[in-house]
Amino acid sequence: METERLSPRYSGIDVWDPSDILDAMVEGQFAAVAAVRAARQALEGAALAIEPRLRDGGRLVYAGAGTSGRLAVQDGAELMPTFSWPKDRLLLFIAGGHEALMQSVEGAEDEIEHAVNLVRDAGIGGNDVLIAVAASGSTPFTLACLREAKQRGALTVGIANNRDTPLLEEADHPVWLDTGPEPIAGSTRMKAGTAQRIALNLLSSLVMILLGRVYEGLMVDVQAVNNKLVQRSENMLLHLTGRSSDEVRDALARAHGSVKLAVLLLQGCDPGEAAEALDRAGGQLRIAKALVERRAARKKRA
Repeated sequence: METERLSPRYSGIDVWDPSDILDAMVEGQFAAVAAVRAARQALEGAALAIEPRLRDGGRLVYAGAGTSGRLAVQDGAELMPTFSWPKDRLLLFIAGGHEALMQSVEGAEDEIEHAVNLVRDAGIGGNDVLIAVAASGSTPFTLACLREAKQRGALTVGIANNRDTPLLEEADHPVWLDTGPEPIAGSTRMKAGTAQRIALNLLSSLVMILLGRVYEGLMVDVQAVNNKLVQRSENMLLHLTGRSSDEVRDALARAHGSVKLAVLLLQGCDPGEAAEALDRAGGQLRIAKALVERRAARKKRA
């Protein structure tokens, strides 16, 4: 596997000057970005396949072990506060469980039966999407999650840094990140990890945009769980509506913190009408606004 191979490029790294070591590692980070860019078509295809399943109420599942698992969990966990992705529609499977988030759990990545049981016990099925991440492309735990989920009808996405590996061959949507050998042979927390982090970030962000959780470049589904995010919500409304600070705060209060609902309230809707418009629009604020405007125009003509 390329990620395990000792590269002649880095064979003397332990006797280099510190500045040269850093230059070589920075060079590796640029290579990681280039690897993701080369995979952008695969990422787009995966996002387009994921979107309708999640729009129909499916769950998003992440699976991985070690560094890959921690990166996968991190990406999934960030979807809740950033895009208000429902907690009950997010599953995070990491070999070794919660303990593995903080430290290495020896042997956990080989626990195939545990992986299968996680997928079965969660009732993964046809509406769900599983994103499996493994630098090697052959990690037993991760591969078992993908195989079981696929067998049960879930859409599967495999992200790996070695080509022609089982994870890529068996996933419905394979994403190969060609990062090559690491500056420290086998240390996939370096180039491979950076590429995985970027790929996961791009994939999930694109899916959330397709689902209408971003409007005018703003995270209009953000959960205002602290003062900073409350202020961000107010600033978004000020920008989107041009209304006064008092009007914005009142609308946010009536919308129970929902920026999307508050926008429609400031267009003259009552809370029930605003919620109905958003529901008809599948959560897409742009479409909901158009529905409200057409309704208002019809009323005016009548």
